[in-house]
Amino acid sequence: MGSGNDILDAYIYETNSLLEQLETILLESEKTNDFSQENINEIFRTMHTIKGSSAMMEFDTLATVAHRIEDMFFLIRENSLDVVPQSERSTLFDLLFQSIDYFRGEVEKIQANEPLDKDIDSFLENINRLIGKIKGEQEENTSSAPAAGASPAAPPAEAPAAEASALSASEGDKDFPYSLQVFFDEGCGMENLRSFMLVAAIRDFCSEADFAFLPADVETNPETAEAVVEHGFLLKFKTAAQRDQAIPSVASAGSVQSYQAHDYTPPAPKTAEKEGPAPATHAESAAPAAQPAASAGGGQHPAKESLISVNLSKLDQLAAVVGEIVITESMVTASPDLKGLHLDSFTKSARQLRKLTDELQDVSMSLRMVPVSASFQKMNRIVRDMCKKLNKRARLTLIGENTEVDKTIVDSIGDPLMHIIRNSMDHGIEETEAARIAAGKDPEGEIILSARDTGSEVIIEIQDDGQGVNYDAVLKKAIKNGIASPDVEYSHKEILNFLMMPGFSTNTEVTQFSGRGVGMDVVKQNIEGVGGTVSISSVPGQGMTTTLKIPLTMSIMDGMEVAVGDSIFTIPINNIRQSYKVSSDSIIHDSTNGEMFKCLDNFYPIIRARDLYQLEKGFTDIGDGILMWLESGECSYCLFVDELIGEQQVVVKQLPGYLNNYNIKNYGINGCTLLGDGSISIILDVANLYAAAHGV
Repeated sequence: MGSGNDILDAYIYETNSLLEQLETILLESEKTNDFSQENINEIFRTMHTIKGSSAMMEFDTLATVAHRIEDMFFLIRENSLDVVPQSERSTLFDLLFQSIDYFRGEVEKIQANEPLDKDIDSFLENINRLIGKIKGEQEENTSSAPAAGASPAAPPAEAPAAEASALSASEGDKDFPYSLQVFFDEGCGMENLRSFMLVAAIRDFCSEADFAFLPADVETNPETAEAVVEHGFLLKFKTAAQRDQAIPSVASAGSVQSYQAHDYTPPAPKTAEKEGPAPATHAESAAPAAQPAASAGGGQHPAKESLISVNLSKLDQLAAVVGEIVITESMVTASPDLKGLHLDSFTKSARQLRKLTDELQDVSMSLRMVPVSASFQKMNRIVRDMCKKLNKRARLTLIGENTEVDKTIVDSIGDPLMHIIRNSMDHGIEETEAARIAAGKDPEGEIILSARDTGSEVIIEIQDDGQGVNYDAVLKKAIKNGIASPDVEYSHKEILNFLMMPGFSTNTEVTQFSGRGVGMDVVKQNIEGVGGTVSISSVPGQGMTTTLKIPLTMSIMDGMEVAVGDSIFTIPINNIRQSYKVSSDSIIHDSTNGEMFKCLDNFYPIIRARDLYQLEKGFTDIGDGILMWLESGECSYCLFVDELIGEQQVVVKQLPGYLNNYNIKNYGINGCTLLGDGSISIILDVANLYAAAHGV
């Protein structure tokens, strides 16, 4: 049986998806201060769906609000947007954005099992006032409004079953000749709600005049569930193309056991007496079709798409198990018991095992990868709201929103992005357009939100073209707060780091929106929580850029094991360009006695791992060891190690939290891993290692 929780999860998922689509439509439409007919229909359908599903779940307040907005868009749909006075267009958009916030807030309460807000009178009053204005513009529509959200008149309780039975045989309905008869999994429950969800999905691409369904009152009559179980749910279309377009939606819907297509067959002349007005006489019985004659992949129709929602904790569990398999595989193949033995059969099997574990790892990782677009798109709303409240003009430009990262990371970047965008709007973009024009800039400010994948990490940049950081003001505030000393001369980078101190703000008064710096400590904390780093750069008068560097995934990676004395380090394969065996006389010394190596007409600095980590053992003569040419982003250098042990797939283990107090990440250490023989290897962060060696 389908549990109540499954239905609730489906409701929450569907409602949130609809709200995201609605918000995108509103943000685009507000730019032109107009709705296309398609968008008006889409908003009407969205509210109709939210109303119906909320009523079924007995969330009456949500159903009521959705119903009134649906009423309003019934008027607009029947008479075009011209019925909304120009003076009220802004109010209409604000009201719709408020409704999205209201629905989101209530859905969050439903998820948290908290009571819903019963006091919706003032909200309804605002909607009713606007409906009144619209009716004033189009007086003749006043009689249409009450019927706006109403469903088709419900036939008697026994009728739906009879109708479904009569119309589901192959003869069909001459007005809607192309039908799909859908059967749900036995015992799945709530068949009427599942049927209505199919209708809602089809409304996305098919107008209500072009298709019909039986039972017609699945939205409002729970008793229709029995009719659907017995005779199936019938979807009827005017054209075969519309039916073909609907098949993927039906095939991928939850709990659909099978579907069967029927085409209308004109009755033979000898059955002329059957041509009466009652459609129920078109067929004798639906019983044969009610059998699973065509499974969801049968016949000529596309196979049912196996799309399922999986709880993230199960994916976490899968990643943990795969990680343990990788470690165990290393332990077996690198077992000390095998040293000195030549086992051809074992070696061949081990190679095959390694290939399979690689594939298993790739599959388990790909399951968790999602694009950052959902998090990025939400920032449009932040910019829109702040433009109105701060009376500023700014646009948000998105770049690389299809970049994919681990689901846990996507969930972690929402709040940091919101803080940074708010800071850019509040304190970055100039207060007036005149100030921007005087500075030789476009009167409309721009915030660029970009993401790119480097292979081992995703780099997210938030760049504004505002006034940048006032270094003197930040330093004064830092001194006042006691986190900086008036006797010390600080570099620009050190001053920018003050912005990420807890509670730091350059604002002199508390405003609705934080000043630059408020919340930046939260940003730093959240990003470091997923193994990432935050850096800020700014050019006064030209703007500020915040860069978030986050590992693509936090579990498994391909690494090269290297030895320095008794210590073993792991370097990500993605960062290795080449390895060299060179003699001491190939090394060039610069003016500060630093060592350089010439490669492909470029000179690269050499970092000695033994010296950097102050290890007791390890080669000192360049000729004895190996130079590894490493690259990460814009930094490129050579690391001197004793020897290469070999490539190894490793499970990344985060170091204990208390070690963050010692800033180990700033010394090029990104975590550790367990090797096949049980020893621990430190995983190096190539970019931070270079910064540590050069004191950057």
